[in-house]
Amino acid sequence: MLRHLDIRDMLIIDRLELAFQPGLNVLTGETGAGKSILLDSLGFVLGWRGRAELVRQGAEQGEVVAEFDLPDGHAAHAILEEAGLPGGEELLLRRVNTTSGRKTAWVNDTRVSGEVLRALGDTLVELHGQHDDRGLLNPRGHRAMLDDYAGLGAERAETARAWAHVASTRKRLDEVEAALAELTKEEDFLRHAVAELDKLDPQQGEEEVLDTRRRMMQGAERIREDIARAAQALGLEGAEGAMGDAMRWLEGAADAAEGALEEPLAALNRALVELGEATQGVEACLDSLRYDPLELEEAEERLFAIRGLARKHQVAPDDLGDLAGTLRRRLETLDSGDAEVVSLRKALAAAEAEYDAAAAALTDARRDAAGRLDAAVMAELAPLKMERAIFTTEITEGPAGPEGRDAVQFTVATNPGAPSGPLAKIASGGELSRFLLALKVCLSDPQGGATMIFDEIDRGVGGATADAVGRRLAALAETGQVLVVTHSPQVAALGAHHWRVEKRVADGATLSTVTALPDDHRVDEIARMISGDRITPEARAAAQALLGAVG
Repeated sequence: MLRHLDIRDMLIIDRLELAFQPGLNVLTGETGAGKSILLDSLGFVLGWRGRAELVRQGAEQGEVVAEFDLPDGHAAHAILEEAGLPGGEELLLRRVNTTSGRKTAWVNDTRVSGEVLRALGDTLVELHGQHDDRGLLNPRGHRAMLDDYAGLGAERAETARAWAHVASTRKRLDEVEAALAELTKEEDFLRHAVAELDKLDPQQGEEEVLDTRRRMMQGAERIREDIARAAQALGLEGAEGAMGDAMRWLEGAADAAEGALEEPLAALNRALVELGEATQGVEACLDSLRYDPLELEEAEERLFAIRGLARKHQVAPDDLGDLAGTLRRRLETLDSGDAEVVSLRKALAAAEAEYDAAAAALTDARRDAAGRLDAAVMAELAPLKMERAIFTTEITEGPAGPEGRDAVQFTVATNPGAPSGPLAKIASGGELSRFLLALKVCLSDPQGGATMIFDEIDRGVGGATADAVGRRLAALAETGQVLVVTHSPQVAALGAHHWRVEKRVADGATLSTVTALPDDHRVDEIARMISGDRITPEARAAAQALLGAVG
């Protein structure tokens, strides 16, 4: 419920503070007094799109602050939680507009985006009027209104789940079929490449080993003679034999040398060990250099085959094994793809059948609810002096989607036998107002907590019909808060709280003010609405009669 509305420097309002109450709040005033400006300012702080130029001439910025009470379970709590904003029993909205057009908003003193502000605004206030394309006159919202009226949230959620299952299964099928189509184009290449790689079977690091072995065999003849000479020089006929002789000679003289040869003998012994290891290494190298010319030929052929295949597939030789695995998996996908496509098509058929059943059940529930809504609206039209009018909720087949395959539109015929059509095109101004009111009464959620605003919804009606409209608005306000901008004295007299909007000129500037009217001042305002600028005794008496009838 809207508690307070503070407006600063907006259009022709310099400073305005309003404290609204539960029940039926009426705003009256002459045409052009600023009632629409008041609604524009409220829409501004709620994030609704409206006029571009809002700042009062001569001011640097305009500001609107709105305070709402939030009962437990109000839809705004979920939005606040999702946005990470502080919550509570009170909600404070503040929005500033500068002369440059920049708009900044805060919720409970935390800066927010326009998207969050609009989401909150949609849960806080409902605006209804003859030119309201956001609400009852917009056919795009009629299906959701019918579902909310019938409480079809669970059925709609089940349909949305089935639709999502269909969409995900169809997407997977499309992906598999597209992948198979691409693989089919290169099937010959895949089969040849996998066969070629499997036949060669290159191993990790094999190319480096083959290259080293090939170079060694190629250089063997050139270096083997020198290595053989070195082996001979190191062996028994060379260094090893000479050192052995020296060892024996020194050992024979060691006793007589009184220990002087111990260190040389130890060093010579160590040298013989190292010399032996060197000799073994050289001989081993000589053995490795012995090769079969056929082995060189085979090594070269395999090395060139590995390198050629690597160039062909534009990968490193060591990556040929991984490439073979990748191509083999693609070939396996191709070979098993038909079975997966068949399986997915069966799954898609099952998902579509599930969706068809859920959508059909939702359609049946909507048709049943449409009949109940039509009867409820017709019952509301009778006291509004439109007992001959016909209201129909039309349900036709539309494109399938997450909310089913129904197109819903509210249509009316003003008299039996007259053609029916959309609300905004068939009904006249006064008739449209009463249709909208009757529909809103039937669709309203007493637990929703939204403030309902009716902008001149009583236009074009008078007398007993205006009284009936006012009484229905008062009844609607019994379970919540209703704000009505009205030119009808019958409606104004039924208000629990009354504000007068008027213009005044101060220091050459035109300003709009809003004044809360106590009971004794309401007589003159309602009398003005009856007779115009000149309030006659007859008009005052009529105003007193209207207020007395309410009491």
